Amino acid sequence: MFVVSLTYKVPDEIVDYHRPAHMDWVKKAFDAGTFLASGRRVPAVGGVLLSKVDRATLDASLATDPFYIHGVADFEIIEFTVTSASEGFENLLD
Repeated sequence: MFVVSLTYKVPDEIVDYHRPAHMDWVKKAFDAGTFLASGRRVPAVGGVLLSKVDRATLDASLATDPFYIHGVADFEIIEFTVTSASEGFENLLD
């Protein structure tokens, strides 16, 4: 399992300019089964993506994100093994 933390590194107006293309990319990645969840960080300094695909697939997808292509955000990828999950989320177990 991977948690991808995005941190904006440009002014808000540049983030806002690229956000529609980024959100189109997010939708396509969900449709492809790449992500399980996504959302904005609080406060709004970036976003978070949750993925259960293999690392090569994740890296290939992230490389096509407009936020990555245009240098809008830094990406931190955290890999972890899910050993416990709440009822209804057993599909997350490794």
